[in-house]
Amino acid sequence: MINLSVEKDLTIEVVEEILFGNQEIKIDSATKQKVKESYEFLEKFAKNKVIYGINTGLGPMAQYRIEDDKLVDLQYNLIRSHSAGAGQKIPDVYTKASMLVRMRAIMQGYSGIHTSCLELLETLINSDVYPFIPEHGGVGASGDLVQLAHLALVLIGEGHVTYKGEFKLTKDVFAELGIEPIEVKLREGLSLINGTSVMTGVGLVNVIKSKQLLNWSLMASVMMNEIVMSFDDHFSVTLNSVKKHEGQQEIAKGMRLLLKDSNLIARREEHFFSGEVDERIFKRKVQEYYSLRCVPQILGPVYEAVESAKKVVVNEANSVSDNPIVDVENKNVYHGGNFHGDYISIEMDKLKLAVTRMSMLSERQTAFLFNSKINEILPPFVNLGTLGLNLGLQGMQFTATSTAAENQTLSNSMYVHSITTNNDNQDIVSMGTNSAMITKRVIDNAYQVQAIEMMALVQAIDYLQVSSRLSSATKKVYDQLRAIFPVYIEDRPLYEDLAKVVDYLFNNNVEIPQE
Repeated sequence: MINLSVEKDLTIEVVEEILFGNQEIKIDSATKQKVKESYEFLEKFAKNKVIYGINTGLGPMAQYRIEDDKLVDLQYNLIRSHSAGAGQKIPDVYTKASMLVRMRAIMQGYSGIHTSCLELLETLINSDVYPFIPEHGGVGASGDLVQLAHLALVLIGEGHVTYKGEFKLTKDVFAELGIEPIEVKLREGLSLINGTSVMTGVGLVNVIKSKQLLNWSLMASVMMNEIVMSFDDHFSVTLNSVKKHEGQQEIAKGMRLLLKDSNLIARREEHFFSGEVDERIFKRKVQEYYSLRCVPQILGPVYEAVESAKKVVVNEANSVSDNPIVDVENKNVYHGGNFHGDYISIEMDKLKLAVTRMSMLSERQTAFLFNSKINEILPPFVNLGTLGLNLGLQGMQFTATSTAAENQTLSNSMYVHSITTNNDNQDIVSMGTNSAMITKRVIDNAYQVQAIEMMALVQAIDYLQVSSRLSSATKKVYDQLRAIFPVYIEDRPLYEDLAKVVDYLFNNNVEIPQE
């Protein structure tokens, strides 16, 4: 059980425990009291005043007064009319993250809505009931209006949910579990749909899975260096410390820690600096290809991009993105644009560039393993069968290449593609939800490319018969992968093996040793 309080910010670690550790949540009584006070203040303050979204129309129709006997109808109309998304449903874990972010915003007591909204979100998360939220709809400016409307639709007992893996009517699941929907009191419709919660929820999962992928990319890179018995100076303290970037130094340190007990990595001082090399043409490569030698310089910026995205997304998750903002302490209501998703949009654009770079590195390292003329130590396509008759992993390279190419195309910016909408009321928008969802696809693709490289790596290790000389860290990964993907000699369909390895990488984090 994880206790949540208005006084304590969400961290990426807490989010990960809730999303992937099956931890239930409990909101403390002080937080619920703060939400109650916000609602009660707004209920009194709104009388005889014009406040957007309470007694006015919405968007460009804000100039129209709504009569007192129609105020509740306005909120229901808003939820129902904006439940107009399209496309595939957002997977449950991303929806759960979005629900958590919406709940966190309400918890802070600036929304002026009834505590029943908070309590129902808590119940749904703990009951593993996930609203149907479609991929397409929000432009990320007045928040995730369309996607969050689908969330709000479930809170009023309508629409569809996923429960126990089945797609069902909300009313049927609520009846089965004895759950009561909320009753709109004041501005529950606007507050529930007006915010950046979906793009932020998806962004949180994207950050978690990007960090995890970076660890796998680092692991693959050190295994690559072991296979070719590379020199250790390109990840040395001295070489990397003269480049003043934290990310590069962190990646180099990770390589040193992962390889500290390897029996395959060589020292240049013992070979080229020994004074005993008299060859005219050196049999051994003086320097490795860039995809092996420049790992700290390539993954260093990726490390910093992931860390930057984590900071921004966690800040947004702990922010209030409603409009207007209800300030109980100063007894006022402030109109503005906290719902604008620019922070998430630009950060997701940057993150997908970094993830695409990882997929490009993985594809290039895989190409190195497959090309016997370049690596000069392995058979073509790390074929452990009869050359010519058997084809090894040749077919998998097409998948890696095409998927990396798709990532390159998907990495074009959404942030700069504002399109005016809402009768020109929303004349510049963030497209943050699209940016986050496209980044999710880029990450999914990158795991596929990474899985293909990991399969090639274990084949190469077996061909070279060096598993006993690997570092303890890489040997552990080798054993784990071989338990999923057995030695491949005779040709057989590989798509099921690939799916298993993708699933393993996506759902497990590789351990990076600590000093």
